[in-house]
Amino acid sequence: MTRLVIRQHRSSIGEKINARRTLAALGLRRTGQVVEQSDSKAVRGMLRRVAHLVEVSRPDVSPERPGRE
Repeated sequence: MTRLVIRQHRSSIGEKINARRTLAALGLRRTGQVVEQSDSKAVRGMLRRVAHLVEVSRPDVSPERPGRE
């Protein structure tokens, strides 16, 4: 399954309680923290709720194919 790298780039101070709880459910506690989650409909819905507080990207993994040069 595809993975997503999620970075909290804005503080949750002053946000509604639902946004704070969503960040906590994603595993984010402080600004600048990075977590990796699997890409699912539930995670996508949580990211939509806190889109203004987080940055989402794919992990930088380049698969190497043995035997090809």
